[in-house]
Amino acid sequence: MTVPAQRYEDTGAGPHLADPAFWQQSPEARLAAFAALRALDTPVYVPEGKGRGHWALVRHADVQEASRLPKVFASAPGVTTPEPARWVRALFGDSMVNLDGADHAQLRKIVQRAFTPRLLAAAEEDIHAVAARIVDDVLADRPDEFVSAVSSRLPLEVICNMMGIPERYRAEIADRVNHASENIGVERGLASRLRVPGRGLRALARMQRMVAGIGRERRKNPTADLISALVCANVDGQALGARQLGAFFSLLMVAGVETTRNAITHGLALLTDHPEQRDLLLADFEKYADGAVDEMIRHSTPIIQFRRTVAAEHTLGGHLFRPGDKVVLYYASANRDEAVFPDPDAFDITRSPNPHLGFGGGGPHFCLGAHLARVEMKALFRELLTRPVGLRAVGLPDLAGSSFDNRVRSLRFSFERP
Repeated sequence: MTVPAQRYEDTGAGPHLADPAFWQQSPEARLAAFAALRALDTPVYVPEGKGRGHWALVRHADVQEASRLPKVFASAPGVTTPEPARWVRALFGDSMVNLDGADHAQLRKIVQRAFTPRLLAAAEEDIHAVAARIVDDVLADRPDEFVSAVSSRLPLEVICNMMGIPERYRAEIADRVNHASENIGVERGLASRLRVPGRGLRALARMQRMVAGIGRERRKNPTADLISALVCANVDGQALGARQLGAFFSLLMVAGVETTRNAITHGLALLTDHPEQRDLLLADFEKYADGAVDEMIRHSTPIIQFRRTVAAEHTLGGHLFRPGDKVVLYYASANRDEAVFPDPDAFDITRSPNPHLGFGGGGPHFCLGAHLARVEMKALFRELLTRPVGLRAVGLPDLAGSSFDNRVRSLRFSFERP
């Protein structure tokens, strides 16, 4: 049974979800607006200007169902807002997150086959070594900004090590990642709108040319790294071509580095704001670490939303969706759904069960790096909490105000030397 559709402006919820003003509000105001939307009978229609708009899926059940029905809620032509232009896709190749059906399945199969047990075991060992080295550097250098000194370093170094990126390229890659992703979903003035996208695309192009060159070398002289495995794979007679490798590397850099970086940073702020949870974690780290990591991801939700295009008629949440409709899956709202999470705004590392959608809602697009992200967070917090004394955030995180990811620009921190 369906009920009459509702438009966002009729809900009285304030600035709508496609209005940059919504994302400039405090996190508390945004969460209150999502709670009001979850209480409605059906998804609401959010205008985007010039006759365009999307339907907002804000409840856990709706987001999860849409994630698991890719034949109905398609990722193509793109999951970000705005959708990638055709010329951008032609130039840079389609990212795996923007593909459906056989194309997605084949590419994911090649990538999954490259993640051999030996490679994953080596990556986990490396994660612990990198986490320890980062904390060694913190104790020696005594920095006061957490993102640059700690949370961005771990995922970047781990992915570069796993891929086999030579050391001489890494500083430039870190810079390119920041240029390519720093303004995704963020309101910008006219001058920035004219300037930043071009800079971001140039950064992406340079990064992809760099990794394509490494891929050509590894085809000739393969080593025990992920790039070699991807370009030398033979999955149904296929391996990754230059554009596919570049698109996959860009996905790893932006998705793998950015999301893990932000989850770690929010995690430190949460443990500082909730000292009783920090004390509980420290009392028995091995017992509570997995729950703490999942609760950090649920509470901060690193990716706020992904877009879908309706490919077949389907009723969901009391609304009949038709082909061509645009739908946005709001993970940030689904992870605070009071129908699934008792006292959803509380930070509780003992929360069980914790079926958060921080890695997607399941289905074929469930995050490939979910396991490694959890390992990274657990390893780093073990080092941070058991070695420095009195580690804590100082002040509030500097949030980017993005509608796409829960990006933290910077976070000051302090500690006492052990």
